[in-house]
Amino acid sequence: MDTKTLFSGMALAFGAYAAFAISDAFSKLLDGSLDPFEVAFFGGVFGCLILPFIRKRHESYLDIVRPKFRGMWLLRAMCVFVATAASVEAFMLLSMPEALSITFLMPLFVTILSVILLKEKVTIWAWLAVALGFAGVLIVLRPGMRPLNLGHLCAFLAACANAGSVIAYRLASKETVRLSLFGSSLMGVLVGNGLLMIAHAKWPAHPKIWIFLFGYGFLTALGQLCMMLATARAPANRVALPQYSQMAWGVALSYLVFKQPIDRWTFIGIAVLTASGLLNWIRQRIRYEKMAMKERLERRKARKIAHRILKGTKKSALSMR
Repeated sequence: MDTKTLFSGMALAFGAYAAFAISDAFSKLLDGSLDPFEVAFFGGVFGCLILPFIRKRHESYLDIVRPKFRGMWLLRAMCVFVATAASVEAFMLLSMPEALSITFLMPLFVTILSVILLKEKVTIWAWLAVALGFAGVLIVLRPGMRPLNLGHLCAFLAACANAGSVIAYRLASKETVRLSLFGSSLMGVLVGNGLLMIAHAKWPAHPKIWIFLFGYGFLTALGQLCMMLATARAPANRVALPQYSQMAWGVALSYLVFKQPIDRWTFIGIAVLTASGLLNWIRQRIRYEKMAMKERLERRKARKIAHRILKGTKKSALSMR
C-alpha cells in the first residue's frame, strides 16, 4: 500500500470521527425541543441524502431492502436503531465527554462477543487494552461517589448495540452491495424510531430546529460514508487510531458550545481511555508488521525455489545437448 493511499484513508477516518462528534453536538442542541425518537427519525431522513454517493452504477435503490443475508441485515438494523435512539438520549442528558467515555466501552463488548460468537482468538494484550479502557470509564463515572441517571444507562445501551452491529457486520462480511450494508443502518433508524415517536411527535416549527436536525442526520451519514471509504484505503488498525480524536472534539465542543468544562477526574479517565486505545493500536500495528514480514519472507523463499527450479531446468537442458 503506497503512502498517499494510506494518508488519504487516515484523513478520511479523521473526517469521519469529526463528523460524528459534531453530529452528536447537534443532537444535544435539540434537547428539550423534540422527543429523542423524533430526532433520531429525522436524522435518518436527512441521512438519505448520502445514498446517491454510496450507490454504484450497477446497484438498484431496492438493494437497500434486498440483502443477500436477511438475518444479519435485520440484526444490524435493530442494533443501529437501538444505538441511535439511546445515544441521542444520552447526549441530551450528559456532557459530551461523559457520554463519549461510556460509548467507548464498545471495543470491550466487541471483544467479548467476537470470542463467544465468532470464536476469534484474543490475546492477553487485547484483554489488557479493553480492561484499561473499562478502568478509564469507571474513573469518569465514579459509581458510588455520585448518582447515575438515565443518560448513563442510555450511553451504556448504545455501546452494547453498536458492538452488536459490528458483529452483525462481520457475520455478513460477504455482502458485496454497499447499499444493502448502509441500508440496514438507515431502515432500522427510520422504522424503529418512526414507530416510537408517534405518541409524542410534533412538527418542528422553528427554522433553527430544522438546521440542527439536518446537521445531525447529514453529518452522521457523512461520517459513515467517510468510514466506508477509509476502510477501503487503509488497514483497520490505521483507521481505528483516529477514533480518539472524537473525544478531543467532544471536549472542545462541550467547553465552547455548551460551556461545560471537564473536571480533574474526568480528564484522568479520558487520558486512561486514550492510553487503552493507543495500546490496542500498537498491538495491532505489531501484529500487522509481523504478518507483512512473514508474507515477505514467504515470497522471498518462493522466488528462491523458483530460481533453483529454473536453474536446474537449464542445467538439465544443457546436459541433454
